[in-house]
Amino acid sequence: MAKVLFINPVVRQEDVPRHVPYGIALLASIVMNKGHLVQIYDQNAWRKGPEVLKQVLLADDWDVVALGGITTAYGAIKAIVKDARAYAPKATIVLGGGVLTSLPSEMMEFMPEVDVGVIGEAFVTFPEMLAMLDAGARNFSKIDGTISRGPEGKLLFGAPRGLIHDLDNLPYPAWDLFPLEEVYFKNSQVLFSEEGMLARRRLDVNMSYGCSLICRYCYHLGIAGDMRYVEKDGKTTVEFDKPGTYTRDIRYHSPEYVVRLVKHMFDKYAIDFIGFLDENLMTMDKYSGRTWMKEICRLWLEAGLQPTCIRDGVEHSEQCRGVHWSGTSHATLSNPEILKTMRQAGCSHLVYGYESFSPHVMKTVGKGATPETNMRSFFNTLSVGIRPIPNQIIGFPIEDFASLYQNMEAWKTLGIVVKPFFATPYPGSEWFAVYRDRIEEQYDGDLEKYILDLGDATKITAVISHNFNAVELLGLRELMIAFDYKRIREYEKYWRHAHGIPEGAPSTIFVDPTKPKPAAAAAGGGKRRLELL
Repeated sequence: MAKVLFINPVVRQEDVPRHVPYGIALLASIVMNKGHLVQIYDQNAWRKGPEVLKQVLLADDWDVVALGGITTAYGAIKAIVKDARAYAPKATIVLGGGVLTSLPSEMMEFMPEVDVGVIGEAFVTFPEMLAMLDAGARNFSKIDGTISRGPEGKLLFGAPRGLIHDLDNLPYPAWDLFPLEEVYFKNSQVLFSEEGMLARRRLDVNMSYGCSLICRYCYHLGIAGDMRYVEKDGKTTVEFDKPGTYTRDIRYHSPEYVVRLVKHMFDKYAIDFIGFLDENLMTMDKYSGRTWMKEICRLWLEAGLQPTCIRDGVEHSEQCRGVHWSGTSHATLSNPEILKTMRQAGCSHLVYGYESFSPHVMKTVGKGATPETNMRSFFNTLSVGIRPIPNQIIGFPIEDFASLYQNMEAWKTLGIVVKPFFATPYPGSEWFAVYRDRIEEQYDGDLEKYILDLGDATKITAVISHNFNAVELLGLRELMIAFDYKRIREYEKYWRHAHGIPEGAPSTIFVDPTKPKPAAAAAGGGKRRLELL
């Protein structure tokens, strides 16, 4: 049996560690059930620096060092694999997660220390790798869902890995291997609701994989059936959503599994709050015919998980017993009936990706919502006692002054102020595929520089807006949240003059990135063509 060291890289260095890495916890449980020996070094939780990582790597004769994470953890991952090769030279280094799946060939080139990568879901692929190593073999390209190194360093792809569909066969995550008491429970507070602010023992779960929506800024990385293997110039590449090519495979745990899992967590760890990590709870509820969430809530009450403050109709306090929870929602799919049911089961807040309150911008996003549905969902959610948490983005491709004003007017109507994220074309998203050349141009043609620069969209990285540059977006966002109409209008006059757009004309410069450049522009000369929308 293999000795496996999982390493969870640092993510969001600017914040405290808040979330047990669900994927690693699941994989650890799966391979332990097959008899393998597992240890986990949670670098994100401990944050002890390279000297402690060195000690961990030297602590045993590891057969496998396995790690993964989201693309924004790339900098930490790159440093870890270098140390792993130096201090555990005999170990097979395995990389998975979104960082690898989004750009498998590029990541294997950026990190030559990695022996094999897992593309897409690892639930079946990783145990098969360990079985192969136990048998003394290393021909990983025979395993579906892999990318590995062949003769002379040639990258070899295994066949695409199919998705598992009976999610209820997955074991419970191995939470015991993580520093719950020492780190994670101390950072339980979720500052989006009263119940979340008073949470003392929070853990997170994932009830579904993927999402039915086609939001062009979002990525699924194969877990929603959106991944395709394509042959180009004699090489295999992986593609995700591109204009006109959308596929979705909807999967979710049964309500019975969900509630059994939470009851297990309540009994074993005395949790008082659950964060559902799902991309969008309401899309799953809609896909099930409006039975899934209702049944989860019914079983929640039946299992005795309903918070006592809701049961007794009193204000929430530290004396409350039971499990409050939060998740994600969608403006067009939530309705008063299901929201009321969710509140009775303990839902404290729902995150809504409103993105924008501008009609013309929302039509380009692919989410299917409108300013009216955004508004309605906000007040419907608030009316049942659930806090709606609005997320917004600026810097969309056709963001313009009109959309900025429309967002500000919506905030006034709702009585809120939202500090928007910046539209960020993460690898694996449709807009990354569409704007890749433009992204690389902003980083001197070096894609790795862009990957290293990526954060959680609170700072600006590659700009995909056709109207505004990075400096303009940063400044306009600050003026928006101050409701400084005067200075925005003053700058709009300057901007229109600079671009030759008269007062009263639509303030959008748009060049379709999916179409060939005009001959003059392609040759580097002549005036850039502007299409006014």
